[in-house]
Amino acid sequence: MKLRRDVFQAIADPSRRMIISLLSAQAMTPTAIAENFNSSRQTISKHIQILTECEIVKQEQKGREIYYRLNPNGMKEIADFIEPFRQMWDNRFDKLENLMKKHQSKK
Repeated sequence: MKLRRDVFQAIADPSRRMIISLLSAQAMTPTAIAENFNSSRQTISKHIQILTECEIVKQEQKGREIYYRLNPNGMKEIADFIEPFRQMWDNRFDKLENLMKKHQSKK
């Protein structure tokens, strides 16, 4: 069984988060991705490899070019982890908003 990299370690790196942001807009070649960084193409390729191993991005061959695109299913593990916290903060902000409205109405 091949051990998969941890998705949270993958997104901990700012360069990899930037790659995810770039690919959320469109599929890109490694060269096109690397043009957005001051790092070597080899460094960016390593970041792409990690994101691919975590299944956050997928590669697709088009002719001679390899394109990388965001894999929404790969992001699900992250979203599932974050969701309870998002709900908790939404509830807290709702309570704060209600408290502020109540305070405003007393003035």
